[in-house]
Amino acid sequence: MKKALIAMSGGVDSSVAAYLCKKEGYDCVGATMKLFDDKELGLKIEHKSDKACCTLEDVEAARSVAYSLEMPFHVFNFTRDFKTSIIDKFVKTYQDGGTPNPCIDCNRYMKFEKFLHRAVELEIDYVVTGHYARIEYCPNANRYLLKKGIDESKDQSYALYTMTQDQLSKTLFPLGRFQKSEIRQIANEQNFINANKRDSQDICFVPDGDYATFISTYSGDTKSHKNRGNFIDSITGQVIGTHDGQARYTIGQRKGLGLALPHTMYVKSKNAKDNTVTLCQTPDELYESELFAKDFNWISINKPQIGEQIRCMAKIRYNQKEQPATAVKIDDSYIKITFDTPQRAIAVGQAAVLYNGDVVVGGGVICTASTLTFRSG
Repeated sequence: MKKALIAMSGGVDSSVAAYLCKKEGYDCVGATMKLFDDKELGLKIEHKSDKACCTLEDVEAARSVAYSLEMPFHVFNFTRDFKTSIIDKFVKTYQDGGTPNPCIDCNRYMKFEKFLHRAVELEIDYVVTGHYARIEYCPNANRYLLKKGIDESKDQSYALYTMTQDQLSKTLFPLGRFQKSEIRQIANEQNFINANKRDSQDICFVPDGDYATFISTYSGDTKSHKNRGNFIDSITGQVIGTHDGQARYTIGQRKGLGLALPHTMYVKSKNAKDNTVTLCQTPDELYESELFAKDFNWISINKPQIGEQIRCMAKIRYNQKEQPATAVKIDDSYIKITFDTPQRAIAVGQAAVLYNGDVVVGGGVICTASTLTFRSG
């Protein structure tokens, strides 16, 4: 009998994933990852939203479901690794002028690296998560394929683009062939304690959504004058106000700028070196046709040759619909992606993921847009 280690977050999706694996005859073990300590991060428990995750209540919910399924249950303490690989990177990316995606990093470094490594140590054949995606083996290509989940409104393939062939071969995504409504129904039929729990949407270690305050507290830069910089007008180049640090803003943002302006303005770009935030007057200025991506991971195909062009669909944020584009490998480090039509608010630090139909071709980290000076490294 094949063994499966179920990553149980305490939510309905991972709980049903455990049930489905048990139903299919796997010898299942449930486990929750302890990723951070509220007190060490200075989090206030009472401010946590009901859509947050990784709480003590989540651990107990996961334990309850595991016991109801007669599965052994463990809690793995990965707090040190999570701090180094996720939180520190999150803070540094913002400080460097980018917009991080910690959920992608959590998948990469925690679920399919640390968690998978623990499964191997325990001589367990597969890791199982509640992601809405599918894994299929293609004998003609002799490769494992990462595909969209059947429920495209819940599809999470974008956040899984870093998975390697070895990881895909040792991972199961039971929910990929279901609609979310079906998962809820199964959970209610099994009387799971979390059957009607809302989906988590917040960054787990920033449960109140105030990432700017979190960064200031975490890095010790709590005095606003230490990070004060200028807002710059994109057309005139003139200073039109001051801010408390470029890390507090994201590309495309128009609210919460703290400026008394006669008209709406948008964050067009950020310069971490000069600590400036450039604002534009119209959303048209936010659109770009090109981007560069690094750290590219190819899944459905082998690494292309330098100069080779790949016609594909691409997306630059989780909730975006894929857009027609052409990707070309310009050297050993960078991929250039050119969209048929300009895309709004391309943000350094986010992921650019390529698709061929419902198959993930590959993905990488956006490192510049065409309006920015291209820097290697």
